[in-house]
Amino acid sequence: MNYNNLLNNPEYAFLHSHPRLGERIMLLGVSGSRGYGTDTPDSDIDLRGVTQNLPSDLLGLTSFEQYEDAQTDTVIYSFNKLVTLLLGCNPNTIEILGLDEDQYLIISPLGRELLDNKSLFLSKRAASSFGNYAGDQLRRLQNAIARDTLPQPDQEKHILRSVHNALEDFNRQHNHDGREMIKLYIDAAETPELETEIFLDDEFRHYPLRRYSDLLKTLGNVIRIYKVIGHRNHKKTT
Repeated sequence: MNYNNLLNNPEYAFLHSHPRLGERIMLLGVSGSRGYGTDTPDSDIDLRGVTQNLPSDLLGLTSFEQYEDAQTDTVIYSFNKLVTLLLGCNPNTIEILGLDEDQYLIISPLGRELLDNKSLFLSKRAASSFGNYAGDQLRRLQNAIARDTLPQPDQEKHILRSVHNALEDFNRQHNHDGREMIKLYIDAAETPELETEIFLDDEFRHYPLRRYSDLLKTLGNVIRIYKVIGHRNHKKTT
C-alpha cells in the first residue's frame, strides 16, 4: 500500500495542527499487521511515532509522554519516553525502528539519526521482554480454554500453575528468589460460589514495599486476566 497521501486525509489533521507534533515529529510509521506484513485489504492502519520534547520538558517545567488519537489508532511518544521504552526492548515500541523504508510516513533528519543508531537499543533484554509478552498471551489462551472446558476445582489448579509461572518471571526479573517467602496452595473455598480456591501464606521480612506492591499486582493480574477472558467467552456462548 502507498502511504504517501495518507497524512493529507482530514482525520490526520491533528498531526499538522497539534503544537507537540507537526514539524517536531521525528518518525512516523505503520504498526500492527501492516508493520508486520500480515495485513489484509481490510486491515486497519495503525500509526506509531516519536516527537521531540520541548526544552521546557528537559528543564522539568513541563511534562509530555505521548499523544494518542483513538479515531485513527495513532500513538506518538515523546523522545524521552521512547528512549526509556527502547532501552527495555519494549515490544510495542522497538518495532518502530524495524520498518521497511516505504512504511515510514515521516523521517526527519533526527529520525534518520535514530534509525542509523538503532543497534544501540538491541540487547539480551529482548529475550525477557518479548518472552514475557508471548508468555502472557499464551496464558490468556490457556486460561480461556480452561475456563470453558474444566470443572471449577480443575480450573483452580490451572490458575495456580499460571500464578507460579508469573511468580518465577517476577523473581527472575528482579534477580531475587522470593519463593521461600510465599506458599501458594489450594484448599476448600471460603468464597461462596467456589468449591476450592487458591490461598497464600507469606513470611516477608525487610522486603521493599514497592517491590511487594509490584509482586501483588503481578499475581493479581493472572486472576484478573483469567476472569475477564472467561467472562467474555462465556458471553459469546450464551
